[in-house]
Amino acid sequence: MVGVADDDLLALLAGYAPFDSLTPEVLGTVAKSAGIDRFAPGQLILDAFTGANPDVFLVIAGHVGLWHNRDLLSEPADERLGPGGVFGYSAMLTERSVGPRAVAVDEVTVARIPGAVAAPAFTTRAGAQFLVETAGSVNRRRSGHPAYSIVDELIVRRPLTVTADTTAGETARQMTEHDYPYAVVPRPDGTFGLVTDALLRRRILAEGGQAGTPVGQLVEGAAATTVTGDSAAEALILMLDTDAEFLLVTDRAGELRGVISPRDFAISPTTAGVSLHEQLRRAGRLEDLDRLARRVPGVLGELLGRGLASGKVIAVYSAILDTIVRRAVGLVFEHHPGLSIDAFTWLALGSNGRREAVLSSDVDSAVAFGNHVPAADIARYRVAFAEVGRVLSHAGLSSDEHGANAERTLFARTNHDWSVAAREWLAKPAENNGAIMTSLLVDGRPIHGDPGLPAVAQVFSDLRRHPGTMRLLLQESLSRRAKMPSIRGTLTRRSGPFDLKSHAILPIVNLARWAGLSVGSAELTTTARLRASAGSAMLPQGQAATLVEVFEVLQRLRLRYQIRQHERGEAPTDLIEMDQISPLDRSVIAQAVREVSSVQRRMDNISHYVPVESWASPEQP
Repeated sequence: MVGVADDDLLALLAGYAPFDSLTPEVLGTVAKSAGIDRFAPGQLILDAFTGANPDVFLVIAGHVGLWHNRDLLSEPADERLGPGGVFGYSAMLTERSVGPRAVAVDEVTVARIPGAVAAPAFTTRAGAQFLVETAGSVNRRRSGHPAYSIVDELIVRRPLTVTADTTAGETARQMTEHDYPYAVVPRPDGTFGLVTDALLRRRILAEGGQAGTPVGQLVEGAAATTVTGDSAAEALILMLDTDAEFLLVTDRAGELRGVISPRDFAISPTTAGVSLHEQLRRAGRLEDLDRLARRVPGVLGELLGRGLASGKVIAVYSAILDTIVRRAVGLVFEHHPGLSIDAFTWLALGSNGRREAVLSSDVDSAVAFGNHVPAADIARYRVAFAEVGRVLSHAGLSSDEHGANAERTLFARTNHDWSVAAREWLAKPAENNGAIMTSLLVDGRPIHGDPGLPAVAQVFSDLRRHPGTMRLLLQESLSRRAKMPSIRGTLTRRSGPFDLKSHAILPIVNLARWAGLSVGSAELTTTARLRASAGSAMLPQGQAATLVEVFEVLQRLRLRYQIRQHERGEAPTDLIEMDQISPLDRSVIAQAVREVSSVQRRMDNISHYVPVESWASPEQP
């Protein structure tokens, strides 16, 4: 190790990201803790594939070759870093042997910084942005393609929780003992507070608080929260937007599943699409939003072409749709200063509500107003909602003006009116399109406004107490039967267009929605609903697993063909010309429809001789 003056190293560190984001005090600690190493050409600097790496390296002079894929170490280096280049942070942050291997290209001087003091540089807002800008390219080199993650995949251990009456001293002891930088405090309203090292330092040390103070009195507001199934990129953007140290992850029922921090994104290649997300979110004009939204299909095609699983591409698309809709609402309401954008919650319905939208999907919506909003004002809001619809349509997003959208009176109500209507639909589902409206609303997902405002979902949680309604909803779900393409046409390749959505996918969606309701599941996606309801008298484990597989196969095929249509300059559609697709795809569609039809027939038969009360009972061995 070569000595160097602290002031010199301090100046060097201050000039390079992410260390330039640190305060002078923290930066001084980093400089005092770091050492300077020199390496001859060809000398190994780091091999983070063979063991844990506790340090971060900053190139001061010379060049370093990096290998990010352990299977390609005999090939030329994936990357070459010059002065200012930082490496080793992925292994340090994740405490895993994820690489890289670093070798000196010429005479090299590096600063070796202990991970314990380097970590704060990656947990600031600027540090998180540094990870966004660098981790994606690293992961593409490591795996050959981006593996776009969901937040579930970032959770590495169970969260630490304490009750609101736990003292600050005891909370600090538990955090220290278990090596957690936080503790989660469940609150009576279903939200969570968060105790962090920084909060304890400020409230107890700086402000003179007592160690015996209950932490419930220390936490400030509800912690930033995301939901399982959400894209990791969207979660990272939320973290950046809120300047949050941590992001809580709950399931759709509100149960805490984990806590993530900016460092958890170090090896998660969330950068695929993040740039477009950020540009969409910050679009300053409707013209900018329109231009950016039209780039989305191309991004999806790129993700799919690089090997990203179709299910994750669809999840990315749903997240991007949310961003587009939220920004469209924001930009439109800038031109309506007399209307409050905080007076309502915007619900995504249909496939986007379930996070299953593809390029042909309609952007269905509904709005729940606070009970204080008078009917006359709601009419004014609906005019603005119509403008939002036109903005989305002009941006290339499908919309049915006669379908479910927030500009229609039927889909723009106060929270109280939604609750009243929902109870009427439960009591008399055959009247006022009760069964159809129920199916629409149970797919609803808040994407703007107060997520706790819509009470209609709470009404539907009692659905199993209405056996007559359950039976009618089942009949409605089974009314759209999976339809086989013509056998003769399939064999002769002379069959016409086949509606993949109507005749194959919607039957699964409808069946899964009903099955989820039958067991009281709060899940939204079709596959999650099938898994939640698997093993019942109506839907045995084997058939549920088959439907999950069939749905994923059909969605993959559907997305692939729609991206091809877009690339040819055609409007994406669910109609597939059977004589123009491969024999394998024709066979896949035919087999999928047979499987769905078989499950529908069985459920129809079971419903006639098994009491409604036993439909959700465990299947008999």
